[in-house]
Amino acid sequence: MGNGPGPAGDGERFDETYRGRRIAGVRYDAGRPGEDGRSAWHVTVDGRPLHLMRRADGSWMSMVDHYQSYATPLAAARAAVDELGPDARLVTPGEGDSRMEDSRTANGNGHAEGEHRRGVHA
Repeated sequence: MGNGPGPAGDGERFDETYRGRRIAGVRYDAGRPGEDGRSAWHVTVDGRPLHLMRRADGSWMSMVDHYQSYATPLAAARAAVDELGPDARLVTPGEGDSRMEDSRTANGNGHAEGEHRRGVHA
């Protein structure tokens, strides 16, 4: 697909450049017994896996921005790119303690853990 916004991501796959980042996703049959037949997705940002989870209401969330729901895996991937900003990268398991590389704390916002005075980021 092209640059910028494209299809809503409800097809079988997507592959686009969004804000200078390559996001790609492919639907696959999760094949788990007892599921309602909905598929799962393998999504990457710049070739690194972005873990998505389906919520009970059918919307999607990512591990980068798990306070917000998105209608499609593509929308969740774009929101993750927005949250990561231009410099941070997703960290693959075993690379570090953070979801993002090049950040000063595990939450990626540059604040020490004791500096959270306002509760949950929403």
